[in-house]
Amino acid sequence: MDDEVLLEAREGGVLILTLNRPDAMNTLQPKLMTDLTEALARAAEDRDVGCVVLTGAGRAFCAGADVTVVNKANERRSQQPVLDPDAVEKRMARIRQSGEAARLLHEMDKPTIAMINGACAGAGLALAGACDLRFAAVSAVFASAYVKFGVPGDYGGAYFWTRILGTAKARELYLLGEKMTAEEALAFGLLTRVTADEALRETTLSLARSIAGDTRAAYAYAKRNLNLAEMGALKDVLDLDAMTTVLAREAVTRARKARQAAAAAEQEEPSA
Repeated sequence: MDDEVLLEAREGGVLILTLNRPDAMNTLQPKLMTDLTEALARAAEDRDVGCVVLTGAGRAFCAGADVTVVNKANERRSQQPVLDPDAVEKRMARIRQSGEAARLLHEMDKPTIAMINGACAGAGLALAGACDLRFAAVSAVFASAYVKFGVPGDYGGAYFWTRILGTAKARELYLLGEKMTAEEALAFGLLTRVTADEALRETTLSLARSIAGDTRAAYAYAKRNLNLAEMGALKDVLDLDAMTTVLAREAVTRARKARQAAAAAEQEEPSA
């Protein structure tokens, strides 16, 4: 439908979320961010989802915030004679709430993949950074672009890119705001892999299906361990390694037995 700004599709244990504002290069506006946050919250709790893929419709992944919405908000604020502390608090709360989508992509116990099919800038770049892996079409282009629009950045981008790139490269990314090709972004460290445009979807979903297979618990626990390793003490990481290794092995065994039992039952069914 025309008013569906976020599309959800399932391929087995893979959930594909598509930002669906192609005429606006999938720029972010309130409804899209609300729908995305709610979809990610559901996915985080859904045991049938083993991997989440985030992508965009049309020729862009996400070109950042919707400038039309931002400009209208700025115009309304410019007409207010006095800075209202309550209004400032409300604006901060709205921005913070929209950042929940990035937190969920990063923290949920499901690997997340950004399937970057085109322009990726501003908040779109932050969402890509929140994902565990980033696969891009060779025609995609990248830029932080924030400072050129008079804002420092949002959606946790500074957190993600400092950890992914290191402090020097993250500063270069944000303070220069230069546009990069996919190949340049790969060399810079922004991307996991670059593919031909026509191969992007199958390359990405092939990996996603593998992640969401019988060993999905191992991937989920590995992500949990990696997240703790960013901030936790070594002792805590070693303790979690031990616990999740045992739990993952049990979960993988159960999944394989269930699949084998289902296959055996299907073979035993009498033909029509």
